Amino acid sequence: MIKFIVVRLLQAIPAWIGMTMVVFALMQFLGDPTVVMLPPDASEANRAAFRAAYGLDQPIYVQYWRFLLHVAQGDFGKSISYHEPAASVFFGRLPATAQLSLAAMILATLIAIPAGIIAAVKRNSVYSYLSMGFVLLGQSIATFWLGMMLILIFAVKLRIFPVSGYGTPMHLVLPAITLAAWLLGLLARMTRSELLEVLGHDYVRTARAKGLTEPVVVTKHALKNVLIPIVTLIGLQFAHLFGGAIMTEVVFAWPGIGTLIMDAIFKRDYPLVLVSVSMVATIFIAVNLVVDILYSYIDPRIRY
Repeated sequence: MIKFIVVRLLQAIPAWIGMTMVVFALMQFLGDPTVVMLPPDASEANRAAFRAAYGLDQPIYVQYWRFLLHVAQGDFGKSISYHEPAASVFFGRLPATAQLSLAAMILATLIAIPAGIIAAVKRNSVYSYLSMGFVLLGQSIATFWLGMMLILIFAVKLRIFPVSGYGTPMHLVLPAITLAAWLLGLLARMTRSELLEVLGHDYVRTARAKGLTEPVVVTKHALKNVLIPIVTLIGLQFAHLFGGAIMTEVVFAWPGIGTLIMDAIFKRDYPLVLVSVSMVATIFIAVNLVVDILYSYIDPRIRY
C-alpha cells in the first residue's frame, strides 16, 4: 500500500506542473495588472516600477521558473491586491468553502443514495417516478436561479434563514441546498443505474432464494458491489465543489475560494490566481488518492 501511494504521488507531480504551466500561460491574456491596481493617471515610470516589484517585467519562462523555485521553498508569492502572502489569503478563505462543500456533499449523499435505491428496487412504480422526478429537478434548475428563489421564499418572505452572509449554521442551510441540488440528481441517477444492473445478477437471485429479506439483499449484497462507481463520483464531485462553487458563493455572499478566484482574475492578481488554482489542483489530487485507497478496502482484489 505504501508503494502504491508513493507511486501515485510521483505521478501527480507532472500533472501538477502541467496544470500550473497552462494557468501561467493563460494569465498572460488577462492584461496588465497596473491598469487595475494603479490610478489611471499613473506615470509609465510608476507602472514599470510596479511590474518590476512583482517580477512581471521578466519573460514568461523566467517568471515561471522563479515561481517553481519559490514554491519549492514554500513561498507562493505576495498578493498584488491584498498586499499579503498569497497562500495566507487563500487559506483564510478555505475553511468557508470546505464547510459549504462538506455540508452540500453530506446533504446530497443522504438524499440521493436512498432515492436511487428506491427508484431501482421499486422500478416503474409511483415511488420510482416521484423520487427520480424530485432529484432530477435539481439538475434542471440553474444554480443561481435556485439560490435566488430560496432567498426570496425562505429569507425574504418567510424570514426563516438569513439572506446572505457567513458565520452561523443558519447561514449555511440555503447555500448548502443550492450547491447540493445538481449533485443530488447526478448521484441518484448513478445509484439507480448501477443498482439496476446488479439486481439482475445470479448472486442476488441466490441471496433471495436463501430466504434473505429484501433490505438485506439490497444493502449487503447488491449495494456493496456498486460502491466503487458511487465512491468515485462522490470523490470527484467533492473535489469539484471546492473550485466550482463560484455561483453559489456569489449569490449568497459566501466568503470562499470561488469568489476569491473570480476577484483575483478581475484584478489580475497573478500570484493569488496561481496559488488558488494550484491548491485546488492539489485538493483534486489528494481526493483522487483517497478514493484509490478506498477502492482497495471496498474490493480487496484491487490491491493485487
